[in-house]
Parts: sequence; C-alpha cells; structure tokens
Amino acid sequence: MYFFVRRASTTDRHEAVPAGELTPAQAFDALYAFCAPALVRQTYLLTGRRELARESVERAFQLAWQQWPEVAQDRDPAGWVRATAYEYALSPWHQFRPRYRHPEPPPAGAADRALLHALLRLPPSYRRTLVLYDGVGLGLPETAAETEASTPAAANRLTHARAAVAAGVPELSDPAALHRRLAELASTERLRAAKPTTVRTIGEQRTRFWTRAAIAFTVAIIGATSLTLRTAPTQYEAPIGPAQAIQGVPPRTALGPLSSAEQQLRAKLRTASAGGPERVLPLPR
Repeated sequence: MYFFVRRASTTDRHEAVPAGELTPAQAFDALYAFCAPALVRQTYLLTGRRELARESVERAFQLAWQQWPEVAQDRDPAGWVRATAYEYALSPWHQFRPRYRHPEPPPAGAADRALLHALLRLPPSYRRTLVLYDGVGLGLPETAAETEASTPAAANRLTHARAAVAAGVPELSDPAALHRRLAELASTERLRAAKPTTVRTIGEQRTRFWTRAAIAFTVAIIGATSLTLRTAPTQYEAPIGPAQAIQGVPPRTALGPLSSAEQQLRAKLRTASAGGPERVLPLPR
C-alpha cells in the first residue's frame, strides 16, 4: 500500500512512501510532517492572517483524521488536505467572528506589505488560482480541477491575477519573480503548526462531542414525538367560543297575587281525584 504526497515545486511529480508497515497514526503523522509547515505558509498568502492560517491547516488535518481510511486511499492525500484547508480559510463566515474582525499587523518589510496588499485585493478565486499555480507550482489542469473551474477559466483568472499584482507591484510582472517573491513572503513569517498528536487528539475529541450531541438530539426528538403521541387528542374537538351577552331578551318577572277566581280553581284542582273523573260504565240488565 502506498500513499502519495505532492511536492510543492514547479514540476508535477509524486513521491511514493511505503505505508505497508505503518499504523494509521504513523501514516497520518508522516503526511502532517511533510505538508503542514508549507501548507500554513500557503494559507497565509490566501488570508493575510497568521492565526487563521494555522487554524485552517489544523482543521483540515482534523477532518482528514476523522476520514482517514478514505483520505489514505486517495490518489493525492496532500491535495485533499490542501483543498480542505483553502476552503476553510476562504470561508466568508470568518468576517463575523470577533477574533477576525480587525486586521493583523502587516509584514515588516515594505515590499512584503505591498505584495500581500496586492494579493488580498484579488477576488478569492483569483487569489487561490495564483497561489496554486505560481506559489505551489501546480499545472494549469490541476489548478483548474482544484478550484472547480474549467482550464480556460483558470487560465483567465491567472492572467487577470498576474496583471492586477503587476499593477500594484510593477517589478513582479515576470512570473519567475512573482514565484520567488511569494516563497520569500511566506518564509519570512514565523508560522508554526501544532504537533500531529495534538491535531489527532483534538479531532477525536470533536468527533466524540458531535457524536454525543447527535445522540442527545435524536433522543430529544424521540421523546418529544412520544409525548406528543401520548397527549394529543384522538378526535377533533371544536373549540368553545368565548361567552357573549345576548341583547333584546325581556327580563324574567315574578308572579303576582292570585285573584279570588284563581284561588277557587286552585282549591278545586287540589281536591279533585288524581285519576280524573270516574269512568261511565254500562249498567247490567
């Protein structure tokens, strides 16, 4: 079994590292040690933020460890991690985080500041294309594939990005000079990634946390559904409307005193037989 790591050079070559006797943790640590330092510097060129660059790379490797069987069998694990780190670093949601609302201190050198300012003025897709082609050293078809664009579209982005950078920094109109200055700018910053064991530990903790959260959420949904089924009515009951006063009904009045004729009639009814008058029967002959 082999896993392949792409070299950050202008040539399109791969290095095969035998992994038949390596444990998953050892294979992950080897990939991390080879890619993480350079990947942090590349991500810094995309964002201009040191802390975000480290966070993006560590987050990408945490996701890689969570999906390590799939990543280890990928034909380019380094490219998988790089694409994940770039996507995380260029996410527009970072501007809403309090820690990333204010810009970080720029580089100390005036030339470095001018180059970084020219890079950050580019649209994210143009900046990513320029870093991949002139910084990492990928070919144009690979750059187009990683940026999810066609080859002509990637070439158009690269041309416009180079022209925009040359407009801000005229001495970088030569692609070779631009490649050299990108490497120098990334190397001047002291950017360090965390240790691979720390990344793996945090990744495992994140996995356990989200697994427990998903289980708790599922249990809560099941409990709410069971409670609803138990307490819900089995038939429709029309709601009772609010009480309203009825207008126009005459008030109820009490009976007055009886007259002498009514009193006689009442006495006669009380003394009369309860069964009514006697029945008329025929006399026998």
